[in-house]
Amino acid sequence: MDGNAIEAVELTKRYGDRTAIDSLTFSVPSGVVFGFLGPNGAGKTTTMRVLTTLTPPTDGDAWIAGQPISDRMAVTARIGYLPEQPPLYEVLTGREQLRYAAGIRDLEGDIDERIEWWLGRFDLIADADTRIAGYSRGMRQKIGIIQAILHEPAVLFLDEPMSGLDPRAAHTLRNAIETYVAEGGTVFLSTHVLGVLESLADHVGIIHDGRLLAAGEPAELTAEHESLESLFLTLTDEDSQPVPSP
Repeated sequence: MDGNAIEAVELTKRYGDRTAIDSLTFSVPSGVVFGFLGPNGAGKTTTMRVLTTLTPPTDGDAWIAGQPISDRMAVTARIGYLPEQPPLYEVLTGREQLRYAAGIRDLEGDIDERIEWWLGRFDLIADADTRIAGYSRGMRQKIGIIQAILHEPAVLFLDEPMSGLDPRAAHTLRNAIETYVAEGGTVFLSTHVLGVLESLADHVGIIHDGRLLAAGEPAELTAEHESLESLFLTLTDEDSQPVPSP
């Protein structure tokens, strides 16, 4: 596992007779954006929930930042996770939510200053003391992103992170991801939007019906295809095209 931020071996999750993910084996080097691409229902979110210890695997194993997913405390201390629906308390303000998240992780130093910096970066200063119940989807997504990255985790898991973001916020998130990776972090980014991966991913995995169909660097994967889109359509044999980039 040397040099790998994520390592999965024969990772499988079944729900009764249904197999959500089937014998996934792959690795993600440290310091890259790994784009996990697949249509809705392909198994992306289930994979992410297993890797972040929210759901135990039926079979197989995985290691995150060198820690086995069976050791939930060790893994959660090293990761940040933004699910498709950010886990937020609507009765709190945005600033209170971030202070609460910092408190749970016992973050040290000038946390208020760090929170203020991130609020400013995502243009949330004016709304920071408004209750989350009154936030738009995009504003909730921004708070969720800050909450996931605030403690500077070794591995950051993002499930459809551009969902609900306006172009300016999406641009800010892209810059934040690029900076985070440049400083040594690793991002596991799940999406069905090809444009997001094409602009960010150093490595790509394509999943369909719970099976990993291909994984590697985009240039390697598309050597015999016109584009990542062409490869995706060939491998998944889908009639419908992936959602265009926002």
